[in-house]
This record gives sequence, structure tokens and C-alpha cells, in this order.
Amino acid sequence: MPYPQTPWTLQGYAIQTLHLININRVRHLIPPELEIISVLPGKTFGGVYLSYYGSGSVLEYSELIVIPAFVRYQGKIGGWVSHIYVDSANSVAGGREIWGLPKELAQFTWEKELVTVRQENQVLCSLNYKQQTLAWRQWFAGSSFSMKDANILLFSAELNSRLGLIGSNLEIPTESPFSEIGLGKPLLTIRCEEMSLRVDAPQVVGQNAPELAKI
Repeated sequence: MPYPQTPWTLQGYAIQTLHLININRVRHLIPPELEIISVLPGKTFGGVYLSYYGSGSVLEYSELIVIPAFVRYQGKIGGWVSHIYVDSANSVAGGREIWGLPKELAQFTWEKELVTVRQENQVLCSLNYKQQTLAWRQWFAGSSFSMKDANILLFSAELNSRLGLIGSNLEIPTESPFSEIGLGKPLLTIRCEEMSLRVDAPQVVGQNAPELAKI
């Protein structure tokens, strides 16, 4: 299935939540080679990222990313993506084949101050949020880990956007595939407007021993 080559440049808007996560609840979702970063005793940071990429993007689609933990590997720090959903088959193919991300298809409904993500008749999550009032332009760079075959990958992203702090309420039904993570009330929620995002090709930074043993 056709998809753009890297880097992917995406333009649109997004909402990012930040949560305190119980490490014991998510340890099984993280490859053992990656060290979960503890920010408080038994706690790490995690979050949900909801976005829409529109005109000017290499692909136009909506996206939901679930990050159960931030991790460290060989001195490098990044988020680990356990669940990721989009409404574009080309994005699914590119995400899986380029970055080794477990992308799945889902349906997104964007309404005023509400976004809902579904797979068929199953609601994955819904986020109520307030429109931002004060905002400032900010450049930001970060990294994420993923895995493809036996390789541990690290890829970077750069974001330039108008950012603002907003209130939000995240609801995740118990039947949702990522309800076990325990994403409670967000510590904070950031709204990104007039967003430009660049996602680079991944680099191989290590190998996963359990996967190698299967080869």
C-alpha cells in the first residue's frame, strides 16, 4: 500500500495529556531492555495524544497515540508507544513498515470540545476539552522508541506550534484495549494549534533478546 517516504511532515492541531502512571500496571507493555523512568516512587509519566493532520500534510488523517511510560535505553530517553490508531490505511502501512508501530484503523469524531475514537461499535476513548485562551508559540523536539522484528528503534520528531494549557476530561471504557494502563485524570493538558510536525526515519539502537531467540 503506498505511503510517503520519511520524513513525514504533518500540519494540523493536537491535544496532549500528561498522567502519572503506576509502573507495575504497565511494566508488561514495555520490552525488558528498556528502563522505565520513575518520576515518583512507583510512578512514571504517560499520556494520550490526539491529533488531526490536514491540508499541507504528506497524508491527511486523525491519530490517537497512547504512551504508557517514558523509558531510557543506552542513555537515550523517549516515550514508548503501546497503542496507536489512525483513520488512514496508508498511515497504518507506513507506521508499521517504517517505524514498527502497532497502528490500527479506527474512526474519529471531532466535535466542538469533544473527540471520540471508536473501532467499529467499541469506544476506545473520548476526550472533553476546553478551548484555549492564552497561547504561545513554541518549538519542541522529542524521541520515541519502537520495535521492528528484533530491532529496537529510536526516532525523533520536531514540533512547532502555538501551545496553550486547557482543562480536559479523558474517559476510557473498561472494554478499551488500553484501559489497563490506568490513565486517570490528566495532570495537565496541552492544546497545539497551527501545528507543524516533522517525524524522521528511525535508527536501530539495539536488539530485543526475546525476539532474537525466536529467529
